[in-house]
Order: sequence, then structure tokens, then C-alpha cells
Amino acid sequence: HLQMIFQDPYASLNPRMTVGEIVEEPLVIHKMGDRDEREARVVEILKRVGLKAEHRMRYPHAFSGGQRQRIGIARALIMRPSLVVADEPVSALDVSVQAQVLNLLKDLQAEFQLTYLFVAHNLDVVRHFCDRVAVLYAGRVVELAPSTQIFSDPKHPYTRALLAAVPWPDPDVKMKFDLPGEIADPSRLPPGCAFHPRCKECVGLCRTERPELRALANVERQVACHAATDQS
Repeated sequence: HLQMIFQDPYASLNPRMTVGEIVEEPLVIHKMGDRDEREARVVEILKRVGLKAEHRMRYPHAFSGGQRQRIGIARALIMRPSLVVADEPVSALDVSVQAQVLNLLKDLQAEFQLTYLFVAHNLDVVRHFCDRVAVLYAGRVVELAPSTQIFSDPKHPYTRALLAAVPWPDPDVKMKFDLPGEIADPSRLPPGCAFHPRCKECVGLCRTERPELRALANVERQVACHAATDQS
């Protein structure tokens, strides 16, 4: 029920196995179907991700990065999962190929009724792809809300800093990103809020008491910040 699409389309495919063997492997492990049934499912899923049936006879080195990621997607979907963890699935690809893979994932989501847990650092990709966003700092969720709310009215200071760091394709627009210090070490977090040594909105409570996620007036939004309010 749960499968994974890995970040690196080069390292995540066994170079000693053909594409057919790679995509078929989950079926073999779970003892699903005979050889003919498995081959038919491999051919079907390869076509669904934009590859050809004859590609199953080739090895990964014969494919581009975008095609390799399609192979990884096929391997994840051949088990018909309900949840797919996509770990930065386009970060290793060229921008033009990123768009193709993201559109493919969107189409497959509708076709297979999938839920994605999409891990990413690229906020433009998150804005395009995700319905709901969890912002993490030092391994903890600091804000959780629908994507439209995160990008239009961020409540946590770290979320605002991340959005301010997004580059604009205009040389006349000056970057507003101004976040001092380094990310906290998760193994040695400071007392209170882990973000407080870098936060310009820090209050006394932030230094002593760790804020828990709490719902604001809009129950769809949760934020872990003592200073957060419903006002913009």
C-alpha cells in the first residue's frame, strides 16, 4: 500500500538489472502473478509512464535522467499503492524535465487515486504540486496548512523567511531574505523554541518553552509559535 519514488534516478536503479526486471521486482518479492501476468503488468505500467514496451529489455544506462525517473515511478506504481512517498523526485533533473515529470505525477494521481507525501525544498514546485503543506525546522513541523494559505499568509517566522528567499527572475527586485545564524542541530536543540536564536519576533516564552502545534481560528491551519496570531 505504500511505495517510494527516490530522489536520485541514477543511484536508485540497479545497473545490472534490465528495466523489466527492475519494475517487475516488487511483484516477484510479493509473489504476485505468474511470469506472463507480471510481464503484462510491466508493459502496461511502462506505457502509463510514457515509456515503450521494448524499453523493458534495456538497461538503465541507456536512458536519460527523466526517463530513469519514469522507470522509478513505474516501479512504485506497479503495486497499485494508495500512498506514494516522493522524496525530492525532480531535484536531480533539468528544469524542463522537472515539469514533464511533475505533470506525469499529477496525471497518475488522478488515474490511480493516489495520495502523495511529497518532500521538497523547491517552494515553486511545492506551490505547483501540493494541496497541503507542512513546514519543518530542525526536524519538527512548525506550520501546517493548505498550500494557498501557506503562500498567501504565512504565520510562522521561519515560513516567512523561506518564502522571502525564493528568487525572482527580475534583477530590479531586491531579495528580502535576512535570517541570521545557522540551522539548529537536531541532536542538540536549544531550550524552548528551536528557532528562537534566529527569530526577530522572539519573546521571553520562546526561550524556555517549546511551542506545540495549535490550531488558529481557521482550524485547517496549525502553527507552532508563541507569537503567531490570526492577524496577517
